[in-house]
Amino acid sequence: MITSLNNKSVKEVVQLSQKAKERNKQDLFVVEGVKMFREAPAERIRKVYISQRAEKELYGRYKDKLSTLPCEIVADEVFAKMSDTKTPQGILCLLGQYHYQIEHLLTEKEKKQLLFILLEDIQDPGNLGTIVRTGEGAGVDGIIMSSQTADIYNPKTIRSTMGSVYRVPFIYTQDIRETMKTLQNQGVNIYAAHLGGNQYYDEFDYKKHTAFLIGNEGNGLKEDTARCADAYLKIPMEGNVESLNAAVASSVLMYEAYRQRRNGLIV
Repeated sequence: MITSLNNKSVKEVVQLSQKAKERNKQDLFVVEGVKMFREAPAERIRKVYISQRAEKELYGRYKDKLSTLPCEIVADEVFAKMSDTKTPQGILCLLGQYHYQIEHLLTEKEKKQLLFILLEDIQDPGNLGTIVRTGEGAGVDGIIMSSQTADIYNPKTIRSTMGSVYRVPFIYTQDIRETMKTLQNQGVNIYAAHLGGNQYYDEFDYKKHTAFLIGNEGNGLKEDTARCADAYLKIPMEGNVESLNAAVASSVLMYEAYRQRRNGLIV
């Protein structure tokens, strides 16, 4: 049992939770909570830490899975130090990071109509996590992010995905405009959520290969990036509201695509 705050493993978990540089160096990320453990692919779990208080209950419920994994019991006060939450659930895991390529996202393009979300410089980890989670619900085939977008392995992002990070492919790109050209060359139509749009979002046909382009929370899309899109669209607003939260706007667009595809609607 780990009983010391100075234990090497304790320090490692804290560093991985707090620093993206350390996460990337070790190719690991931290997940917390029963749901995140339960849904985590066993082959990706590198280490499990369980608080002394939760040991009996968790082994009673998840003995089969835990028995195949490297586990360590941790004194409650030490586990509290390792945890990134105010009310720890008594279990956290180290997982190997995912490494998708653009080719992974395009593999099904001959069999189905693909749907992507393109994110330029989204900064809020909670927004990013919500977009990933909503993306799974709306059936997106991948999330493509600029290099300045928030770290998907930030603990707040991970919590916000509610497990969808395990199932929704994602990539970071150093040049989002070049990546947009790659998608367009593969038949993907890119729609930019933009204040300059003169058509509402529900006037377009998303039953073909589609990507929605969403910009930074405060500044929107860079003009050079927006110009690379096939069309601008807008979401109708009442009152003095100029734009929606990035995660909310993404959700509106993804579910319009889902609605059209599910019902086979003619726009």
